[in-house]
Amino acid sequence: MLELKDISFSAPIDDSGEAKAIIKNLNLTIENGKLTVITGPNGGGKSTLAKLIAGIYTADSGQMLLDGEDITALDVTERARRGVSFAFQRPVCFKGFTVRELLDIAAGRTLSTEESKELFSRVGLCMHEYIDREINSTLSGGELKRIEIASVLARNTELNIFDEPEAGIDIWSFGKLIGVFEALREDKTSSQIVISHQRSILEIADEIIVICSGEIVNRGTPEALLPTMFSAESTCPVGKICRA
Repeated sequence: MLELKDISFSAPIDDSGEAKAIIKNLNLTIENGKLTVITGPNGGGKSTLAKLIAGIYTADSGQMLLDGEDITALDVTERARRGVSFAFQRPVCFKGFTVRELLDIAAGRTLSTEESKELFSRVGLCMHEYIDREINSTLSGGELKRIEIASVLARNTELNIFDEPEAGIDIWSFGKLIGVFEALREDKTSSQIVISHQRSILEIADEIIVICSGEIVNRGTPEALLPTMFSAESTCPVGKICRA
């Protein structure tokens, strides 16, 4: 279980050094084995929160616990060792590396053919077509995204964080991506946090958390929140549920 207690984070807004509060005394609990989707308007703090959880950013104040262990002071490498994985909005290309090498590095060992085959199957790719491809610009955005997700799965970590996984992929790849997250939702051995605006991803969540102006303004099931979020009468960027 992930627990965030009174987490705050500010960042400079210009060369003057003046800081703006991005995350404001945020409290949040993520249960084990759940698919949680965090949504909200652009600039509301969603991706910043994801990077705070992963340890890419360091909170100004507050406490963060993973299964009762205080991980507040741990950096991104130490949190990765504790079982936190992060998939960037735009996958990183490792020039000169093949997909096989990336997956072996992620797993921390040489994967067997059957293990690699299972990973590719989970993200909807053919192992024989991709295993020896170099990770470069010859791969489409959708292919890179699914390979990155495969590398996250290869780590077999307790908590996986995906920052806008739909970014930069085509409509056909997006459909397959939804299938990946549906399967992850059924796998109760790990927890998934997905940052997304996409209704198709929101619909498969166990819980939706809405962040606006650095604060949680609502949370609940898709059944409870989506009808209001996508109401034609709503004037708020995330629907009437945003009470900020």
